Amino acid sequence: MEKLSVLNIKGEKVSDITLNENVWGIEPNDAVLYDAIVLTRNAQRQGTHDTKTRSEVSGGGRKPWRQKGTGRARQGSTRAPHWPGGGVVFGPHPRSYAKKMNRKERRLALKSALAYKYKDKELVILDNFAITSNKTKDMKAILTNLKLDKKTLIVVEELNENQILATRNLNNIVLLQADEINTLDVVSSDALVMTVEATKIVEEVLK
Repeated sequence: MEKLSVLNIKGEKVSDITLNENVWGIEPNDAVLYDAIVLTRNAQRQGTHDTKTRSEVSGGGRKPWRQKGTGRARQGSTRAPHWPGGGVVFGPHPRSYAKKMNRKERRLALKSALAYKYKDKELVILDNFAITSNKTKDMKAILTNLKLDKKTLIVVEELNENQILATRNLNNIVLLQADEINTLDVVSSDALVMTVEATKIVEEVLK
């Protein structure tokens, strides 16, 4: 693989890095990538939606009128589905949307997402992200130096309070620790920023 420039937070090149081809240079598997995204989004669903059936709706225990002799259609309850205030037929009920995916597929999906970021030149490697200020304006200055004005995922080896405070008010920034990186956040971002140490951690797990 070609060498990639390593930048500092001022946007200046400080060195080069050669990424692991077994992680960043693979042919992305779109089917597995799609399944991983669906799995993650399903896991975020609460599944607490519920409607009442005719047996759960209050009232309706008394037959509204006698069976014969009224000239009207026979009715057994005012809580039948076709009555106003009646139960709901085939409505949603609490359920789990969780899907299963084996470990090899999960890793392949993440590698595919990372490979797309590398191929599309949406990957930025930093020597470190040790910022001394916790101010949002200083974080904006760093993003300007790195020419990042879109949705950005920043992955560091270990989070500290300054990083969390400086980025939490920026809607277009997602900050993760290396062991929290996931396929959906990588795919959802327009740019991926990783420190050298975070890159090594991810490569060690995925290689």
